[in-house]
Amino acid sequence: MKLALALPQLGPHVTRRAVRGFVESAEELGYAGFFAQQHLFYPHHPVSGYSARPGVPVPDAYRSVVQPLELLSAVAAWTETSLIGTSVLVAGYHRPVDLAARLASLDVLSGGRVVAGFSVGWSDEEHQQYDVDPRTRGRRADELIDALRACWADDPVEHHGEFFDIPISDVRPKPVQAGGPRLASGMRSAAGLKRTAEKFDIWNPASGTLEQHLETFAALNASRPSGRAPLGLHWNLFTQPPVEVANLRTLSVGELVELVGAAAASGVVDLVSIDTNFDVTVDSPQAWLDVPTRLQPVLAAAGA
Repeated sequence: MKLALALPQLGPHVTRRAVRGFVESAEELGYAGFFAQQHLFYPHHPVSGYSARPGVPVPDAYRSVVQPLELLSAVAAWTETSLIGTSVLVAGYHRPVDLAARLASLDVLSGGRVVAGFSVGWSDEEHQQYDVDPRTRGRRADELIDALRACWADDPVEHHGEFFDIPISDVRPKPVQAGGPRLASGMRSAAGLKRTAEKFDIWNPASGTLEQHLETFAALNASRPSGRAPLGLHWNLFTQPPVEVANLRTLSVGELVELVGAAAASGVVDLVSIDTNFDVTVDSPQAWLDVPTRLQPVLAAAGA
């Protein structure tokens, strides 16, 4: 099983030196990948509760967010072998030709190391910045994934749908990975899980227990369309969560060792990613540089 890290991305202590030192050290130690999320800005009076939880405030860490594809482009240049991925992009903030070209360019420049994760998002204010009605976000996500796959297939490309219209065109560069980067879903609603089983390559849950995820994952693969390869499973863990809710709490290195060891022993989880962006002890560029070494005991538990 592989162990990955969420990149330094949120808050005031993310610097060029911190990001570069973080990824170079982590790759040398044996971490297998780096992931970035997507948020746009920090509204002072949000209508939406954080992560679709009514009344839950948006964490202060989101007051500053280095944008994911720009961040991953730098990481692609500073690393050689590690996966680089999004966990996750918000589908409603993107149009397919532009995003297909950007992700394909990143795949070319990284030598075929991209994993593209998506979810439908929760922020009304952020959707409004793109003139997108959030009530359409599920249908838009379905069509975006179909259109991305069309753009990464052989030219000429053509797509006509409810939200996007692509005339007969060449869309290049094509990704290094045949058929495009593997697509990961961070969705967990009933509709999102159905979408995951039908359209994605990987399920990438966060909150919840390993036992819950393994049960859901088995059901997802059982409902997979005929002829599709089985889903992979990536699991996100936090050293300190964005909010304190059930099954999402602060974890010590020892507890992470136990959880990652259990995930490895399951024989089902392909990758665990550990996120320290909300950890109050990561309070300086130097603290970011110390994270890969601090979490090194977890590498042994993953079998890395």
